[in-house]
Order: sequence, then C-alpha cells, then structure tokens
Amino acid sequence: MTPPIPGTWVPVVGEEVHKPYYMALQSYLEKERAQYTVFPPEPDVFNALQLTAFSEAKVLILGQDPYHDVGQAHGLAFSVRPGVTPPPSLLNIFKELHNDLGFRIPNNGYLLPWAEQGVLLLNAVLTVRAHQAGSHQGKGWETFTDAVIRALNARPDPLVFVLWGNFAKKKLALVTAPQHKVISGVHPSPLSANRGFFGSRPFSQINQFLMEWKRKPIDWQLPDL
Repeated sequence: MTPPIPGTWVPVVGEEVHKPYYMALQSYLEKERAQYTVFPPEPDVFNALQLTAFSEAKVLILGQDPYHDVGQAHGLAFSVRPGVTPPPSLLNIFKELHNDLGFRIPNNGYLLPWAEQGVLLLNAVLTVRAHQAGSHQGKGWETFTDAVIRALNARPDPLVFVLWGNFAKKKLALVTAPQHKVISGVHPSPLSANRGFFGSRPFSQINQFLMEWKRKPIDWQLPDL
C-alpha cells in the first residue's frame, strides 16, 4: 500500500485520498506492484512531502516522473541515492549550478540537503514501472500533485515555482497568486539543455528572490559522500 500522506500536508491535500480517482489509482498500483517492479519502493513514494513540510517549502522544483532504472528513484525529483551515478539531467543541473554560483560538483546525486532546506523536489507522477519511462502517467497521480501545487499557490507566503520543460510549463496555469515567483525554461536533459538551460542562472534567481523576502537562501552546495 502507498504510505499515508505525510502529516504536515494532511490539512491541505489529505482529502484527496477519499476521492474516486485516488482510490482507483491505489487499486491500479496494487496490481502493478503484484505483476511488475515499480519504482520507487512503496515507503519512498511520498519522500518529497515527508522531507519538506508544507509550511517550510520555499522552492518547488517539478519533475515529470521517477527515474526508471534499478536503485535510482527514491521519491525526490532529479535525486538519486548515494552510490548511484547521477543521471545526465542531474549532471546538467550541477553544471549550471557551477557556472551560476561556483558550485563544486559533488561525487553523488543525493539531493536530501536541498529537501531539508525547503526545496520541494516533486515529480508530477510519483511512480513508474521499471525500465518503462512514463508508464504511470495518466493514472491519477497528476490530479494529486496538481492539488499539491494548488495548495502551495494558495499559501500567503511567497514561493518559487521552478518549471523546466514543456511538461512542467503546463502547470503555469496553477500558479496564479502574485506573491510567488515562477522560473520556467528549458529542461536540463541532454536533449534540450544547450537550447537555453545552460546560462539561465535559475539558482541565483531563486536565492535573490528569497533574500528579497527576508528568507534564508538555499545553500545549494552538496557534500561529497
């Protein structure tokens, strides 16, 4: 079974679990896990919400769906566990961080320190069948994660929404409150990074916005492990 919604998010999206789409999604996932390997493991599905409390979120970086190879996905968009080689999109994020803020590229792709500072690393779809990218799209997760985005949009304190790529940009319509900042642009994947992701300097923009609102900027530097 998918774990319960993490506590700080229950007041804002807890009702979703009682809706027909969510119950149908859980039934679908039960069958999928019985027949196939599904990533991430069940206890990790809500890691993004578990590690970044609703009131503590400063930045939302929206991914599409989890990595689909063995040992990669652990519930944080773009992140991989220690010991797992960072995938190409994440390496491109690191390259842009290096050029933007002098970030030292670490020996790992474990983004836990970002999540603990209020960077919500949310995928629009929270599960995937092993080795089949996008296989759980259109099954209900998007409705749930749209509810998360709407809840963040309704928060009075400002947030930075980072929407990379055409899929993420479709969520622009959900961010309507004027206090928020939206950074949208090219996806960091190798297919598109050279068409405008490199040189976009999103990370310094995020920190500039947070400081303008008297909020602590994100320390993007990841330690070597």
